[in-house]
Amino acid sequence: MHVFVTGGTGHSGPYIISDLIAAGHEVTALARSDKAEEAVSKLGAKARRGSLDDLDGLKAAAADSDGVIHVAHRQDLIPTGGINAVAAAEHKIMLAYGEALAGTGKPLVVSASIGGPGWEGLGRPATEEDPSLPGGDPYKGTLRVRNVVETTVIGLAEQGVRSSIVRIPEIMHSATDNAGFLPLLVGLAKEKGVVGYPGDGENRWTAVHARDLASVFRLALEKGPAGRNWHAVADEGFPFRKLAEALGNRLNLPAVSIPADVLMLPGYFGFLANLVTLDTPASNAITRQTLGWEPSQPGLFADLDNGHYFPAG
Repeated sequence: MHVFVTGGTGHSGPYIISDLIAAGHEVTALARSDKAEEAVSKLGAKARRGSLDDLDGLKAAAADSDGVIHVAHRQDLIPTGGINAVAAAEHKIMLAYGEALAGTGKPLVVSASIGGPGWEGLGRPATEEDPSLPGGDPYKGTLRVRNVVETTVIGLAEQGVRSSIVRIPEIMHSATDNAGFLPLLVGLAKEKGVVGYPGDGENRWTAVHARDLASVFRLALEKGPAGRNWHAVADEGFPFRKLAEALGNRLNLPAVSIPADVLMLPGYFGFLANLVTLDTPASNAITRQTLGWEPSQPGLFADLDNGHYFPAG
């Protein structure tokens, strides 16, 4: 299969490209610079110069392929427009893919977040059958704007696209993770001299190794039914306090509670305050059963023992 991939130079992208090529697929990856072109070429992919704001280019790339994996985002829009601007741009990209792939039955696999749909208070682990809550309008700045991207992708199944969503945990870990939540939490702990957790720390997060995540994208591309959500979740729900204590043990720092009434104030968590309070346990049972996915890489806490998050010195 000839696969068009976006986000090939991010954290997950190189693992996705490598996994696809190892499985015998041909990969063309979007590259917006000479550096990106060199990086994806070294992975064995063909580079296609372009950018996420070139919708005609994305449509042409999708039409030229046998399937699309989209994991890139317009993070450059955050400083001026915030998440609303990112979601609005993403929504336009999904509609462009829909135009290119309608009626073809080709797969379109798009990344999303376990923490995005707004399942707070669900009372049980979320499953792949739980839809995103109704999304706001990204063009008007209303709530849960990212959810409209998920629902748009799922809706493309009715237009003859084998579309699906891969929901990614809060933590995606690997030896090459230098910009995810773990590096942020480690850096914050070193700066503050303690490892904080919100309130009693019983809110649950999820995690997956980047290599295991890559295989979910490939399996969804190869055989995933249309209009489905997949959970690339290996650690299905651990208390945030357990993570804080694990980081504290490795950094030789105390793990301490940050009271709820000061979480939103300038202090320990800062802009992460809304994220660290998420309680989003999630099941992977349907993904395992339907796609035949079996995580094979170290879990989060085992991976912390590998040392790459705590370099000497």
